[in-house]
Amino acid sequence: MVLTLGLMFLCALVVAQRVASNDHRSFRPVNGGQFADTATVDGRQTFESRCAGCHGLDGRGGERAPDIASNAKTQKRSDDDLYRVIERGFPGTGMPAFASMGVNIKNVVAYLRQLQGKNQPANLPGNAQKGRELFYGKARCSECHVVAGSGGFIASDLSGFGGSRSPDEIRQAIVKPSGANRLGGMMIVKMRDGQQYSGVVRNEDNFSLQIQNLDGDFHLFQKSEIASFSRQTGSLMPADYGTTLNPYELNDLISFLMFAARDAKANVSSRKKFEDDEEQ
Repeated sequence: MVLTLGLMFLCALVVAQRVASNDHRSFRPVNGGQFADTATVDGRQTFESRCAGCHGLDGRGGERAPDIASNAKTQKRSDDDLYRVIERGFPGTGMPAFASMGVNIKNVVAYLRQLQGKNQPANLPGNAQKGRELFYGKARCSECHVVAGSGGFIASDLSGFGGSRSPDEIRQAIVKPSGANRLGGMMIVKMRDGQQYSGVVRNEDNFSLQIQNLDGDFHLFQKSEIASFSRQTGSLMPADYGTTLNPYELNDLISFLMFAARDAKANVSSRKKFEDDEEQ
């Protein structure tokens, strides 16, 4: 009888330990009945309630805190480093300590890795080679943008653009380009002598203005010599790619940008390894 009770107690203890060890891996229904790992759910909920107010829902920065999703320096930090930053804060930067999160800090770190695209590379939605042909051909992206050193100079370098964004995010950036900010926007400048210039704003302060025209020439003006200037609203990027490119072509273009980003990252890693080997 004593032996039987002892075995029952031992079994109960083992079961209790297993339940306790698997608490963070339990599952609960979300999104209309589908089941999700609570660690993933809790990490996202905690991030959105405690971190997104400063870093943004996507982790790419807000008015009060920097980008921690696509920022290379943050991506290179180990999970333990990120855990310590969240737990202890970052003195002098405005980042407070969140030790009160307890073990849920691990879930937040795991969710941040998802935002950084660390878990698993997204599948290419189309054909990267065809996308390259579109980029340098029909879509005319290379007239303004550069990838891996080849292309235009007026717009931003897209070599790493597809590395930290999902296919849907890249698609939205193509079919619904956002308006240009203060620097990088198009401006028309009229001088007091009657001459007129137009170009992309490269530098501006209270006294001077520098623009670059579409031929690549730079023009520097003193604002005291300018009769008037007007900023053009909207983006320099065409807003009709959703109709001029069919869904398959969009997928190919997206795939090229994603592939180019992975290739650029691989080249950086190879170069760093070579430099490290040379130092040794």
